[in-house]
Amino acid sequence: RTSHNLSWISKIQVNKPAVLRRAEQIQARRPVKKEWQAAWLLKAVTCIDLTTLSGDDTASNVQRLCYKAKYPIREDLLKALNMHDKGITTAAVCVYPARVCDAVKALKAAGCDIPVASVATGFPAGQTHLKTRLEEIRLAVEDGATEIDVVINRTLVLTGQWKALYDEIRQFRKACGEAHLKTILATGELGSLTNVYKASMIAMMAGKFTSSSPEPVNITFFWWGEPLQMCFKPAGGIRSAKDSLVWLSLIKEELGDEWMKPELFRIGASTLLADIERQIYHHVTGRYAAYHDLPMS
Repeated sequence: RTSHNLSWISKIQVNKPAVLRRAEQIQARRPVKKEWQAAWLLKAVTCIDLTTLSGDDTASNVQRLCYKAKYPIREDLLKALNMHDKGITTAAVCVYPARVCDAVKALKAAGCDIPVASVATGFPAGQTHLKTRLEEIRLAVEDGATEIDVVINRTLVLTGQWKALYDEIRQFRKACGEAHLKTILATGELGSLTNVYKASMIAMMAGKFTSSSPEPVNITFFWWGEPLQMCFKPAGGIRSAKDSLVWLSLIKEELGDEWMKPELFRIGASTLLADIERQIYHHVTGRYAAYHDLPMS
C-alpha cells in the first residue's frame, strides 16, 4: 500500500468528445417529477456540507451557521410535509481551521453531533510549505474537526509529478489521524480532463476522499476507512435547488440509490440551502416566498 507503481498513470488518456457526449445525455434527462421534488430536496439538505469560508468569518456567524445546520428547514414547512420528526439536519458544517473551535462549541451548545469539517493545507491555493500544510491539518483535528478537506498541490499535477502528489496525500492522510480525509482536486485548475482523471486516481489510492472548491469547477473524493470506500462531493457554484436535483439525479443514475446518502455523497455549498427552503415553501404553500416569509440563512 505504501509503494504503488504509478508508471501506468502517465499512459492514461481521456476521450473528451465521448465525455462531452455523455454529459449532454445526462443534461437532457427528464427532471425530477414535481410531486417528488420536495422529498428530493430534503434528501439534498441531508447531504450538504454547510459552508462558510469568508475572510470576515467570526464566532457569531459560525454560530448562526451551526444553528442553521441543525434546523435547515423551517419547522412549519416540515410539519406540512410530515417530516418534522425525522431529525433532518445538514451532513456537516465546513469552516476555516481558525473557526473549528467556534463550530465545535456552537454545535455542542445546540446539543447535536453534526460533524465539523475544516479546510486545510493552505486552502484554496495550497501554495504553502508542506510542513505548514501538515501542521494545519493537525491543529484542526486537535481543535475538534472530524473531517479535513485538503487541497492538492496543482503544480504537481500540471507538471506530471504523480509520485510526489501521491506522497503528499499519504502524509495528509497520516496527519488526519482518526479524522476523515477529503481531497479537493480543484478540477477547474488542472488543465484537462485527463489530468482530472489522473489526479482522481492518485487521490483515491493515496488518501482516499475527493472534493471540489471555489474554482469554477471542482470535485472531492473522500475515504471513510477500510474496506476502501470512495465517496464524492461536488462543490463550487452549486447555488440553486435545481442544481442539487441535477447532482442527485446524476448520482442515482450513474452510481445507484445506495450512494444517495451523506456517508457517500456530499454537496459543498453556502447559499444553496436558502434556495432549497424557498422551493419547499413554494411546494407547501403554492406561493413564492416574499422577503419577509423566510428567515435569513
